[in-house]
Parts: sequence; C-alpha cells; structure tokens
Amino acid sequence: MHPLLSKTTIALVVSALAQGVAQAALFAVDPGPYVPANGNFASWYQDTHGRTLDLCLSKAVSSRVPSAPGAPSYMCLLNPNPGIFDDTQPIVFPTNFPDEAFWFTGDGSIVDAARGIDLTYVSAVEAAFSGGDPLEGDQVSFGRIRIRVDVPTAGTYVITHPYGVDVFNVDTPGRRAINMTRDIGIGSPKTYDGALKADIGPFLRSLNGPYIEPNPVTGSTDTFVGDPNLEEAFTGSPFNTNYIRIEGPNGLDLRTTVMAISGKLSTLVRPTPIIAERSTYSRTAGASAPVAHQDVFVMAPPPPATVTLDSNTPVLNLTEANTTGHWYAQSATNPTLPSNLLVTADNHLAIPTSTPTSLSMPLTDLVVISRAEYSLSSGQITVVASTSDETSPPILTATSGTGVAIGALSGSGAEKSLSTGISPIPPAKVQVTSSNGGSDTEEVVIVQ
Repeated sequence: MHPLLSKTTIALVVSALAQGVAQAALFAVDPGPYVPANGNFASWYQDTHGRTLDLCLSKAVSSRVPSAPGAPSYMCLLNPNPGIFDDTQPIVFPTNFPDEAFWFTGDGSIVDAARGIDLTYVSAVEAAFSGGDPLEGDQVSFGRIRIRVDVPTAGTYVITHPYGVDVFNVDTPGRRAINMTRDIGIGSPKTYDGALKADIGPFLRSLNGPYIEPNPVTGSTDTFVGDPNLEEAFTGSPFNTNYIRIEGPNGLDLRTTVMAISGKLSTLVRPTPIIAERSTYSRTAGASAPVAHQDVFVMAPPPPATVTLDSNTPVLNLTEANTTGHWYAQSATNPTLPSNLLVTADNHLAIPTSTPTSLSMPLTDLVVISRAEYSLSSGQITVVASTSDETSPPILTATSGTGVAIGALSGSGAEKSLSTGISPIPPAKVQVTSSNGGSDTEEVVIVQ
C-alpha cells in the first residue's frame, strides 16, 4: 500500500458517479514544533468527537492475538521494509523509520466466492514521504479512502461505507474492476493541515475497546481505539453507517459490520471540539406581541458529552439524536439585536482530560432566495428573497457571487424583490445579505 505510487488510481472501466460525503472531518492537528521522535511529522490529530490520536509508533503488541515468529501482533501498523525499516531495532529518524505510518486505520473486506465478489476497503490518516523513503523535508500526510472490488458482472455498484457512499459504473467486470484510491491532503512537505479536509473523521473505534497494552520500549502503557489484528464491530461513522455494504446487479446486497481498527489515544489534554453550524431567529406577528424563536445548530462530540445554550435564561440543553455529533436547540426568546449566543460543549465524561469549550455565535435572521433569474433578451436580473424576521423586516441587499453590488431589494413585508439591468454578462451566483446578518447564495438561472 505505498501511498505515492497509487495516489489516485481509478481503473479506466470504472466511473465514480457520486459520493455522499458531507461532514466536518478532523478538527485539529498538531501545529508543531515537530520532533525527530515522530519523524518530524505532526504528533497528533483530533477529531470532531474529541478523540486525539498520536502517530502510532508504539511497539505494544496485542494481548488478544498471539505474535508469530518474525511477525509481532503490533497494535500499530509497523510494516518492516528491508533496507529502510527494521522493526526489531529502535525507531530512529531517518536511519530506521517506517516509510509509511498511521494516525488511524480502519480496514474491512467482503468476500463471497459464490457471487464472485472480493472487496477490500481501506480508510486511513497516513504519514509518508514524497520521495518514498524516509528523508527530512519530504514528510507529507493525507486521508485515504481506497475501495477495490472484483466483480463478475457489468453494471452499477453502490458501496456504502462509514465515511460516505461511492457509486461506480463497471463496463468490464473482473479482477479489480473497481479500483479507486482517494487521497486528500498531500500538499507542501511538512504541512499537515490538508488532511483535515479529507473524508476521514471522526475516528472509528472498536466497540470492544479501548485496549490498554504495555509498551516494551517505554515501560508504560498505551491505549488504543482498536486492535488491527482483529476484525470487530465498530462505531464512530458520521453518518451512522457503521458497516461496509455493496449493492449491485442481480439483487447483489452484501455487507459486513466488522473492521480492523488502529489508533493510539494521545495523553495530550485538548479542549472539547465545537463547530458552529447555524444560529438564526424568526419573528412572526402574534395576538399581542411578536412570536419569536431562536434555532441553534452546532457540531460537538455525541453523548455522554453535553452542550448547553448558556446565554439563554434559564440555561438550555441542546439535544443530539443519533450519535453523529449534530446538536440542536430552540429558544422562545425574542432577541434584541445585535446579539450573540454563548454555547458550551463539555466532553469530560467520555474523555476525562477534555476541557469545556465555549463558543460565541452571532444571532442572525434566516434569508432564503426563492428566485434568481437572468433574462438574456432583456438583460434584466430578477431576485426574490425573504427574511425570517416578519415583524421588523431588515434591509436585503443583492451582490454577485464575486461581490459586485446589484442593488437593494424592495417590498413592505418579509419577502422582497429586485429587478434591474446588469451587464455585460450575467453573474453565475447571487448573494442576498440582510442588515441583520443573514445571507443566502443561489445559482442564477439563465432564461431567454
């Protein structure tokens, strides 16, 4: 599995049609300084569920799977490479260092000889070297999804996995008819934040873990989110798809709910991650006073973590539905603008070293564009948008997607419109911004 010889390999007979990936993946990465003990790589990555994994270089071995002569059952993937890395000797950079190492791996397979299916699945956050061999200045990291499948029949195959959905059209069946590797994050050497944008995250973990094993080098113990020597039931998918599934022609529908997971939990004390998604209000006319509510959406670790809206009186608990880390609450407070909401996430019950994090979120109205249209014959652009503040409608202003002013929308109510000439060409997108902070962006529809 050399990372750079097959960085993005897709068989010619396969077309990747769709990918259901839309999540905040990893949350943070070690900003440095970097040390030779870690090969001058980032020492850790933290996910949105609050787990921080070190670069896995421990020589702890599994107490569940016996080692074989010359093949220790390491809890980290330490693959020997003759002339490059001898796992029986101390790890020293760069003279005896793995040419690939991992912060996280999650590997699974589906084999059905009767149906002619042989699927392998790889997910990883990997450390490697742009030139192949360990060399100072060549360090890179990336998140990887790899799917390889032998299929017996041409047709469309849908593969659902913990980090999304990939769809493939196979014209020529056979060995590795599906052969896709998606690596995201490889940038300038020793720049490690690119992997934060990859498909991986949050980290998967064994339902039977965490596992604690003695480290023969340090004499202390290390803690791991899984055992890569075992395929086990797991959790952590951002979509709650804690399985690998392949669907295809002739009613094909196979799945597995077990994977081999590796990752060493860090002892580093990190704050609870929290990501603002939306904080908006709405107001409508009531019998004697406006009827208002505030909607708050954040990403934070799932329960047993807690998330509270501290700026509300009384303090309001957010709720989380399906362990994916998406939290929501609604308050009936009629806001006085401008206003900020204070939200706090606390994950110390799951990770004792985790410290609470408070986040200030500006409260805005919700703006929705219902029409964005440009007429080629008249040269007129028409924009219709509404605000969620029906009792005190703010000013709505339209700009092009590149920030060029188009004009103010007019109307006496919450829905306002604008029709004006624009030249020499129509904008690809239009943005409507409210004087109370809300905004929406839409593609412009071109008509004759």
